[in-house]
Amino acid sequence: MLRQTLSQKLLQKLSPQQIQLMKLLQLPMVALEQRIKEELEDNPALDELNLDEFIHSEDASSEHQDFDQDFDFNEYMGDEDTPSYRLYSGASSSEPSETSIPFAAGKTFQEMILSQLDLQVLSEEEQTIAEVLIGNLDHAGYLRRDIEAIVDDLAFTYNIETTEEEILTVLHLIQTFDPAGIGARDLQECLLLQLQRSQKVDEGVKIAKLVLENEFDAFTKKHYQKIIERLGITEDDLKNAIDQILKLNPKPGNSLSDALKQVEQIIPDFILNINNGKLVLQLNQRNIPELSVNNTYKEMFQTFSEKKGKHSDDEKKAVMFVKQKLDSAKWFIDAVKQRQNTLQLTMNAIMHHQMAYFLSGDETDLKPMILKDIAQKVDLDISTISRVVNSKYVQTPYGTFLLKTFFSEKFVTDSGEEVSTREIKKILQDLIQSEDKQKPITDEKIAGHLKEKGYNIARRTVAKYREQLKIPVARLRKVL
Repeated sequence: MLRQTLSQKLLQKLSPQQIQLMKLLQLPMVALEQRIKEELEDNPALDELNLDEFIHSEDASSEHQDFDQDFDFNEYMGDEDTPSYRLYSGASSSEPSETSIPFAAGKTFQEMILSQLDLQVLSEEEQTIAEVLIGNLDHAGYLRRDIEAIVDDLAFTYNIETTEEEILTVLHLIQTFDPAGIGARDLQECLLLQLQRSQKVDEGVKIAKLVLENEFDAFTKKHYQKIIERLGITEDDLKNAIDQILKLNPKPGNSLSDALKQVEQIIPDFILNINNGKLVLQLNQRNIPELSVNNTYKEMFQTFSEKKGKHSDDEKKAVMFVKQKLDSAKWFIDAVKQRQNTLQLTMNAIMHHQMAYFLSGDETDLKPMILKDIAQKVDLDISTISRVVNSKYVQTPYGTFLLKTFFSEKFVTDSGEEVSTREIKKILQDLIQSEDKQKPITDEKIAGHLKEKGYNIARRTVAKYREQLKIPVARLRKVL
């Protein structure tokens, strides 16, 4: 049985402008620069504003008639009711603008290895096998794929029937390339390859090879006493061997990549300085151009508005196209402007909340702060604050930091004082840095030290904080 009913539903939908703003909020400085360039290329109604022309141009904001009552020409002609920020993005400031010159990228890691391959005399099949092997090296220079899988790849992709032995022969050739350790299948092989090419032939190198070949598992777990007993060596012998091993590079591919790639620099979204004991915040606008609505498109509308009589279908289509592009340009300018305002508002709130830290640079001055705290201060949604702090950096007198690192949960001390978990992590880190490396302190002892300072934290919580700081357990921090 069919029934007709009338019901009311409250639905929340984001407009295209809101969606565009949300996307722009997530972008860091470099990505925003690229996004603006793309929009300038895609939308002919959007222009970079020439400030001299804008200042000296005549006021073209005159009243115009509606076109078939479909379009409001005044909306596009810059009349007095149109806010200035709808005509251009307020990216200018009294500070001198910075510009950056892009660097040309050099050769890739694989290309440098292939250049060494060109110096070898190989058959066509061996050349293909070598190229496939080099293509499978990861960024650290390791061959992580199984040889058997590469045999299958060569058969299916290159129609080359080969064996694991033949592939290993080519792999051993690649392992003679620079830097030493390239083409290893695991860390043990990588370190041994480097020792085998070492110019030193002293006792330390010999024992280091024995340790890596026969006691690698015990070495990684720092079971030093077991190694001494099994190899029949002294503690000094093992110390010398470990010194040799520590000089080796566990990621040889990185050293080659670092030498080739351009210098990567974090571009901060905010610049925070201290002037006469006061914090001064500036939104970084380095390569962000001024944006404006294209004058040609505005004049096109003016022409249509002044034209008398009926308009043809082609003219209506032209106006529809221009309207769409003008709308898009204005929405984009609005979104860029609102992004700047939202970022400035949010960072101001963070700066005032963490003022003690920004003035001193001491991590123990950091206050507990969660997204909700800032959202309430600026009267914005938590999801908006999350988008703002994601991938955004602030340059301070103490370094450049990711915004989200200033957020942390609170912990109540025995005295009832609320402190940031970052403060506890800092104390934990300092304890470990000052420990006796021959007798590193355990998580249980760290918990005891913290309890003495008024932080009643369980051992498992200490372990969690230590892991978050990427600090290994006490046994793995031990040195001879």
